[in-house]
Amino acid sequence: MTQPPNGWGNQPLPPPPENGWQGQQPGQQPPVQSPPSWGPQYQQQFTPPPPPKNNRALKWALGGTALIAVIAITAVVTMSLGGGDKEKGDGSGPTPTAGSGSNSEFASANDTGPITIITEDPSCAAWIPITNTLSDTSRNGWVQRDPSIPANSWNQEQRAQYEQVGQAMRAAADQTEPLTKLTTHRVMRELYEQFIAYARAYADAIPTYTAPDDPLVRTASTVTNVITKICQAISSGSAAARATLVPEGAAPDHVADPGDFAHPERFLTSADSVCSDWQAASDQFLADVADWLKSDPNIPAGQWSPEQKSVNDAVAPVMRQSADKLEELSKRTDNSTLRDIAMLAAQYRRAYAQALPTYTPADQHLYNVSLKSVGVVIEACNAAEQ
Repeated sequence: MTQPPNGWGNQPLPPPPENGWQGQQPGQQPPVQSPPSWGPQYQQQFTPPPPPKNNRALKWALGGTALIAVIAITAVVTMSLGGGDKEKGDGSGPTPTAGSGSNSEFASANDTGPITIITEDPSCAAWIPITNTLSDTSRNGWVQRDPSIPANSWNQEQRAQYEQVGQAMRAAADQTEPLTKLTTHRVMRELYEQFIAYARAYADAIPTYTAPDDPLVRTASTVTNVITKICQAISSGSAAARATLVPEGAAPDHVADPGDFAHPERFLTSADSVCSDWQAASDQFLADVADWLKSDPNIPAGQWSPEQKSVNDAVAPVMRQSADKLEELSKRTDNSTLRDIAMLAAQYRRAYAQALPTYTPADQHLYNVSLKSVGVVIEACNAAEQ
């Protein structure tokens, strides 16, 4: 598997292949040799960011050696996350199956149908202070760590940084537990569960940390980024605007019941049979959209030049083909959480492709949900192989 990027940090590692996974955030100048990252780098509070000035090659570029060091989310605390009026049939909610889990303590227990675009979720607002606190704690120097240095070689300062972040991650995991019950969406519940599981696994590894433990935090941070981008797509209105454009997929044959919310397990403890093909599909997609990644995501479709329109018209079928491949891979695994995350990536990629004829900058959140969902599987596969 490809060498994974760092979690919340921007410390140097051997450079990943060109067209890596994630570019920097607006206005950031990355270290020349820093690898890219799937996950949030907890350097900024979740307040409404101004429109980004960078082009897609910087914001979305999955290539080069840029490392994301900032994550921002529109402040969902102060605005409605509704995204649609259910009484009017707007938006997309969890698809229930009659008689399944109606008395469960989990609000998502009835969501046993296809994965859809999420247009509202009551857990988004509660997620913000959890990630803000983790952001503040990680500024102690841990984000500049060299993850190749094992615990038995840390100096006193490095040990204190790791231990402080480990404690913060445990606290964040504990505070996330209630959100697994609050969310009405099965896949959001699964994402929260995986953040909890991988964050705790990394914290547990800190006393005897070695480099192979680092994929644990990379997985946790990537999951966090997916949740954040889902909430951004909700609060920006993009999710509600595009949800009805995406055909509903088939319901899964089997959905795992909610487990022990206080002790969720990692969804991959050994590599799944789809891991290598998943990596290959990601690499192929990045190569196919290389020209598109150079375009500016802040220009709406109505202002595209003929050249910009041509590039975006050309990328739409590539997005759809990639989504079909992700769905096909989802059908080859018996792992229900992996399958749901794969379908989440596929559906949001389709939503983005459907949005292109009337694209607005808010639609970039749809793409980012898909991008980072793909990353969750890659990072979890990497962690499972250690």
